[in-house]
Amino acid sequence: MKNSVQLIGHVGQEPEIKNLEGGKKLANISIATNEVYYRENGDKVEQTQWHRVTAWGKTAEIIERFVTKGKEIGIEGKLTHRSYDDKDGIKRYVTEVVANEILLIGK
Repeated sequence: MKNSVQLIGHVGQEPEIKNLEGGKKLANISIATNEVYYRENGDKVEQTQWHRVTAWGKTAEIIERFVTKGKEIGIEGKLTHRSYDDKDGIKRYVTEVVANEILLIGK
């Protein structure tokens, strides 16, 4: 149960697939999750959260073959945090889910 994330959402863009040395694959996608609730006065509120997802190896191959923009999927993985310096030398921080399982839900 430590550092475990499960999300069900819709893919926001076509997957970005990279072929690395040795034939290993890397897939990057974004998933939108939606939450709906009602305020005390009855007003409906819809919130969308975007999640960066990275997958390696066989999971990346499944994404490459079956996942397209708009498809509903479930993923299970772990949260990771990293930083990098952008082209202007500014330190940027990224939080993403590293997926180790994927469930194809939508059509």
